[in-house]
Amino acid sequence: MQHNSYTLPNMAKGRILYINQDVMPFSPETYASAMGRQLPQYSQEIGRDIRVFMPRFDYVNERKHQLHEVIRLSGMNLIVNSCDHQLIIKVGSIPTARMQIYFIDNEEYFSRYGETFDEKGVLKPSNDERILFFGRGALEAVRKLAWQPHLIHFSGWFSGMVPFYLRRINKENSFFNGTRTVLSLYGDDFQGAFSLDLERKMRYDGATAKDLRLYQNLDYMTLMKAAITYANGIVIAAPDVNPELVAFAKENKRNVIDYNPVQKDFFARINKMYDSLCGSAINN
Repeated sequence: MQHNSYTLPNMAKGRILYINQDVMPFSPETYASAMGRQLPQYSQEIGRDIRVFMPRFDYVNERKHQLHEVIRLSGMNLIVNSCDHQLIIKVGSIPTARMQIYFIDNEEYFSRYGETFDEKGVLKPSNDERILFFGRGALEAVRKLAWQPHLIHFSGWFSGMVPFYLRRINKENSFFNGTRTVLSLYGDDFQGAFSLDLERKMRYDGATAKDLRLYQNLDYMTLMKAAITYANGIVIAAPDVNPELVAFAKENKRNVIDYNPVQKDFFARINKMYDSLCGSAINN
C-alpha cells in the first residue's frame, strides 16, 4: 500500500494552540489522548511554537505528574450562569517530549462535580457549565499569556464550545482576529443530553439567535455538528468516528483530512493544512 508524502519546511513557523479533551500520560490511552500527546510534539519538532491545554479532570493525578499552579495566570473569575467561578491554571510537563501541558481547573467543576458520566455511562446534565467554563477558560488563559495563536486545533466533545467563545466572547477584542480553527473528530459518542437550561446560559454569554439555532436540544451529535459548522478545517482523527459526522463534515467543509494510521504522513498532512488555512500570516 502506498502512502502520500507531504514535504514541510525544515523549520515550519507559526503559533499553534492545542485545546484537547485528553492528553497522555495524564489521561488513559485512547486515540484522542495519544494524538493529544503526539501531534503537538510533532508540530513543535518541525519548528512551530505550541501551547497545549486540557481540563484538570479528577482522574489526573496531580502528585504523580507534579502539577503546580501558575500563579500569574490564575485568579481571574469567569461568569457562568450569572455566578463567578475562579479560573485556576496548573501546569505539568512531559520531559521526554519537552512539552508543558496547561490545565484548566476549578474546584467546583473539576472536583465536586466528579465523574462526567453516571454509572450507566450516560452524560450528566451538569456538564453544560463545565464545557462552557473550559472553552472560555482556555481562551482567557491564552490571552493572559499574551500569546497570540495563528490557529487553534481543538479536539474531543469537551472542547466543543471553543469556537462559540472564539466568535462571540472575543468578538470585540482584536486578540484573536484572524485566528483559524481545526477540529479533530473521534469516536467519543455518548448517550444523554446537556441541561435544557443551556440556552439561557449561552445567551448570557452573548449567544445570538443564529448561535442558538445550532445548539438547541444539545446532545453529542448537535454539539459536534455545531463545532464542525464553525471550524475552518476538520480532521477525522480515528477509524471509528460516527459516519453521520464524517458525512456532515464532508458535505459542509472543503478542508477535511481523512484518518491515516501512518502517523508521520497523517501529522504532516495536518500541518500542511495549518499552513494552507493561515497563509502568509503564519510566517509572521
